[in-house]
Amino acid sequence: MEFETKTIHSGFAKEDKFGATIIPIYENAAYSYQTAEELQEVFEGKKFGYVYSRISNPTVTEFELRMNAIEEGIGAIATSSGMAAIATTVLTLTQYEDEIISSDCLFAGTYLFFKDVMNKYGVKVHYVNINEVDEWKKLINNKTRLIFFESISNPKLEVPNLKLISMVAKEYNIPVVVDNTVSTPYLWRAKNFGADIIIHSATKYISGNGSAVGGILIDTGIYDWKRSSVNQIKEMSQKVGRLAFIITARSKVYQNIGFAPSPFNAFLHILGLETLSLRMEKHCYNALQLAEYLQNHKKIINVNYPGLKENKFYDIGKKQFNNKFSGLLTFFLESKEKCFKFINNLKLAKNLANIGDTRTLVIHPDSTIYINCTKEEKNLAGVNENMVRVSVGIENVNDIIDDFNQSLQKI
Repeated sequence: MEFETKTIHSGFAKEDKFGATIIPIYENAAYSYQTAEELQEVFEGKKFGYVYSRISNPTVTEFELRMNAIEEGIGAIATSSGMAAIATTVLTLTQYEDEIISSDCLFAGTYLFFKDVMNKYGVKVHYVNINEVDEWKKLINNKTRLIFFESISNPKLEVPNLKLISMVAKEYNIPVVVDNTVSTPYLWRAKNFGADIIIHSATKYISGNGSAVGGILIDTGIYDWKRSSVNQIKEMSQKVGRLAFIITARSKVYQNIGFAPSPFNAFLHILGLETLSLRMEKHCYNALQLAEYLQNHKKIINVNYPGLKENKFYDIGKKQFNNKFSGLLTFFLESKEKCFKFINNLKLAKNLANIGDTRTLVIHPDSTIYINCTKEEKNLAGVNENMVRVSVGIENVNDIIDDFNQSLQKI
């Protein structure tokens, strides 16, 4: 099936006895069995079954199966948030005194997780310009467990060359973990470019309307976990082969920490997923139109959007994302005060800390999501007090432009 069909029809594909065409919300904490022997077999892994929704849940499984089909993976784990998906992945791949190579421009939540949690437990993170391959090759050693970056960094909007990065990573037998939230699986089939593990914050474009928090990780099946330098994964591979990472992540980290999503949230992710392709076309079109308009506005100092032809990531983005560049852009005004005045005078766009909504959203990153970062950390992320981040919605683009124009006129 093609992408759009998979978003609607992949999954259980079972006939519902009542004729329902979408999986119900199984709002259960636990599941009963007729006999003690049957439940024992499920616990032993001899028989498939649901036991407790912290471990697995039918509605959540449907979301996992659908996302796995879309990303053409071998297994997926849905989580309570995008950060929980990142944490599950990183905690599965690392232990005390291990090291990570990461892009130096990250979403603030990810950076603070590395800084405040992983460093606390003895995992060292090297921050690099991920496109400077020769530089980070020097950092690789026998303790390097993964390479991490975002497909389009938020909010700096840098685009890594995944094929080049993955080629080098495979030389050194290191899995590549890609946060594909901003570009989505519709714009970018990261597996085809060498990603070993793909992560999404389902809160964003997948749900698409700001109604539910969630995340998911997918093993693409490229990496040979029998060659893993992580002992528990290597040992698991002797039992379950290529599913070693997914099973280790679920049994050793996910269910023990309690990263399970709400079944109701998983249901909302499934609903959103069915219209992802339609929405991403509109997000991309509107973002380009708005970026071009702002680029020519006398009160705007600079506009950053990979879809602008003069942007330094335009060529690589065009190749990787099929000439579409998602719905996120930033622009710069003369001061923080003018940024605030612009935001306060908007009538259509909403001022809040999310992206990927059907509505156009704006935020001043420096004073909000990066407020706990140092000036140096903000600089690496491309954040300063003159920046406004925009998640362009799917409203009529003329209404978006009119709203931005009337607000800019009041500065």
